[in-house]
Amino acid sequence: MSDVKNGKALVLFSGGQDSTVCLAWALDRFESVETVGFDYGQSHVVELACRARLREELARFAGWGAALGADHMISLPELGRISETALTRDVEIEMAENGLPTTFVPGRNLLFFTYAAALGYRRGATHLVGGMCETDYSGYPDCRNDTLQALGRAISLGMDREFAIETPLMWIDKAATWALAEQLGGMALVELVIEHTHSCYRGDRTHRHDWGYGCSTCPACELRANGYAAWSAAEA
Repeated sequence: MSDVKNGKALVLFSGGQDSTVCLAWALDRFESVETVGFDYGQSHVVELACRARLREELARFAGWGAALGADHMISLPELGRISETALTRDVEIEMAENGLPTTFVPGRNLLFFTYAAALGYRRGATHLVGGMCETDYSGYPDCRNDTLQALGRAISLGMDREFAIETPLMWIDKAATWALAEQLGGMALVELVIEHTHSCYRGDRTHRHDWGYGCSTCPACELRANGYAAWSAAEA
């Protein structure tokens, strides 16, 4: 392991590309790592079905199996019920009048980290790891570093225990995310991301591309595809 940190990490693990790379990052740095997923009625719920296989495969990487601990699933149906978004309703993916894409689920990351902290409090995990990024993203305000660091401070104060919100992808783009996967686990991890993660907002796992499965037209697929193309060109 490189620069192993004290304490236990809890990774917000959806089954997507970003959270999978973050899980690999945490396994490479912490002696103990657990995962938590959230079912909030997302239309691309197929991502959650990818999680078990990904955890199983990541545990095969040298040194990571011993660090990988329990998995947890938290159901947040009310978040989906009150959210009129393209991820929780049959709504077009487009820019809304407020300047945000209709894929923005208000409060999602705020709730995710708060619930993760409540779970971490019981499990002794004070490092909360998420794949949020404000370098190459859709403009979600709850992905911004300022938002998440303020949230981490509020959580620490409210629970009277120091929690650290870790966002290893915050300042890198999607091309660099592919590069980080290779750095952490070689081409074996890159291939795992391609074959077994899911990021497509439409839940499409019928179309296989060089960068993985997806519709290729939703914002998540476009970011993933463009990042893969840029990374591949740099590797050539």
